[in-house]
Amino acid sequence: MAEITPLPVARLSPPIRPEFERTTPPVSDAAEIERPLSLWEHLANMEGVRRGAIVAALMVAWQLYALWLANPLMFPTLTDTLRALWDGLVHGVLLQRIGATLQVLMTGYAIGIALAAMLTTFAVSSRLGADLLATLTAMFNPLPAIALLPLALLWFGLGVPSLVFVIVHSVLWAVALNTLTGFLGVSETQRLAGQNYGLRGVRYVALILIPAAFPSILSGLKIGWAFAWRTLIAAELVFGVSSRSGGLGWFLFEKRNQLETDQVFAGLTCVIIIGLLVEGLIFRTIEARTIRRWGMSRAG
Repeated sequence: MAEITPLPVARLSPPIRPEFERTTPPVSDAAEIERPLSLWEHLANMEGVRRGAIVAALMVAWQLYALWLANPLMFPTLTDTLRALWDGLVHGVLLQRIGATLQVLMTGYAIGIALAAMLTTFAVSSRLGADLLATLTAMFNPLPAIALLPLALLWFGLGVPSLVFVIVHSVLWAVALNTLTGFLGVSETQRLAGQNYGLRGVRYVALILIPAAFPSILSGLKIGWAFAWRTLIAAELVFGVSSRSGGLGWFLFEKRNQLETDQVFAGLTCVIIIGLLVEGLIFRTIEARTIRRWGMSRAG
């Protein structure tokens, strides 16, 4: 019997990478890592400067278009509007009308927030309250507040109570709906942490639910403010006179009837400025000191 000779087995060996040592360049030859920003880049990073530039561009466009149109009865120039605004504030009744409007607005806004807080607290405390708030919100939130004004005039007469009624309607459902949504979005971990600390009732709502749901609450306050402001100006345009003491909306209506278009534009400018001040000073300050500081929102 012939002997079987084993075949030779080829052994593969991996390639050997040549060793090398990388030399790092000196620090002085490295690329520029940090450089100071130019003045233009500093200005471009400032939100106030960017917004101011947009407003300035709109003002220039307004002035140029009004000069081209050359019809102050239909579209006064920016300079005429600013002159009318100064005369109305210093020598006219514009400040008085603004004060009357803000007084009515604050009254209705405060009542609306108080009612929304009570309804939301009842909703998070019981199933009946949750069903009640859900039903009322579904019924009345889509209903425009200005549509209730004729009924308010029938119930409360021609005056401030009717305006307060429609403002409360504008604020109540938006704030209540956003607050309830925020409460329902609080995590179980935070809820259990509060319960482990023995928090119940009002203390549980004030110390756990409100801070955790504050972004939604603040959004509801902003929406409620915007609804209330627009509703009040629209209501005053038609019914905002009581013993010749109407507000800013009635000022616009009066000046339109007297064909003083520059005064109308001055009143509209006041409406815009008040809206910007409330948004920029009040709500942004609250947002910066609460949800941004707590890490719940990023700076815009």
